[in-house]
Amino acid sequence: MKVSIITITYNAARTLQRTLDSVVCQTYADIEHLIIDGASKDDTVAIAERYQQKSRHEVVIQSEPDHGLYDAMNKGLQKATGDYLVFLNAGDTLYAPDTIETVAKHTELPSRTEGKGVGCIYGDTAITDAEGNFLHLRTHRPPEQLTWKSFKQGMLVCHQAFYVLTSLARQIPYDLQYRHSADVDWCIRVMKDVERQQLALVNTHTILANFEEGGDTTQHHRDSLKERFKIMMHHYGLVQTVVMHAWFVIRQLLRAGTQA
Repeated sequence: MKVSIITITYNAARTLQRTLDSVVCQTYADIEHLIIDGASKDDTVAIAERYQQKSRHEVVIQSEPDHGLYDAMNKGLQKATGDYLVFLNAGDTLYAPDTIETVAKHTELPSRTEGKGVGCIYGDTAITDAEGNFLHLRTHRPPEQLTWKSFKQGMLVCHQAFYVLTSLARQIPYDLQYRHSADVDWCIRVMKDVERQQLALVNTHTILANFEEGGDTTQHHRDSLKERFKIMMHHYGLVQTVVMHAWFVIRQLLRAGTQA
């Protein structure tokens, strides 16, 4: 089974090497690594090319102007040739050398999937600092059994820990009307299609990815929240979205009171 790892870059020379190092050390052999670059002006492409020369995995580099992060991710979707794919952007890393091997094993678990094909494999995410040091596990933790309705409670699984059957993922492009939260909408639509096709979502019960604290969503927090409200309203309706957001506010106030 072949796994496509898609890495989106733009002027990412500071963080890219850490991502590449986490892929090159994988124990699993059949990996395609797509590096989709937005015509970087720093050393990003040079770093990627040096990695391409030494990697034992298949590495494809494409560098050209794009219309932002999610446009580049759509390019990666169409270029992927693996059986499953995952997005691991510059600064993100695979949690352990056997991460892809772990994912591959979970695509063939008939007792866990009741004879169904596996549409998605998911797991937990660790949060790191700018140097890649572990800080804590992500606040939102993956549920035992994930469905598209799970995201009413927030994005419980990061897309870096969300592996999707490529033939399915390719049919569901990222919606470019969203600049900061299209990954939330994409994951929900993917899971809806998994349910429609009666495929399984398989929990690995392990940490699959490291995510650097302070990414695009954090830097554009207000705009991201507005987009997420719009996305949730689209998928879950106005009433449920308002109720859940009210609970989010109450929960934050309770946490603040406990810490005080």
